[in-house]
Amino acid sequence: QVQLVESGGGLVQPGGSLRLSCAASRSISPFNMGWYRQAPGKQRELVATITTDSSTNYADSVKGRFTISRDNAKNTVYLQMNSLKPEDTAVYYCNAWLAIMPRAYNYWGQGTQVTVSS
Repeated sequence: QVQLVESGGGLVQPGGSLRLSCAASRSISPFNMGWYRQAPGKQRELVATITTDSSTNYADSVKGRFTISRDNAKNTVYLQMNSLKPEDTAVYYCNAWLAIMPRAYNYWGQGTQVTVSS
């Protein structure tokens, strides 16, 4: 069991930057971590993941603009978002995933709103 709390969202102009943080209530070392987002009327989609050994993966739509990172000592995962576009507007959710066979464990934060608009 782990609680996740996102922060850092807000209103930003196109081309601007934001850094989202996901603070966990316990060590994130055992977990694969990720950021997802959901825009109104759309499905939740994967943005970026970072594994326990710090391997990263990005959606094509954010590749080259977003960077996911983790600081295990601070129990925190970050999403640096640069060159933001209006289509990046969404609620961004932090995710932690752990498999202990045969079960899988998924934990979600409450989300933080990112709005990219002039």
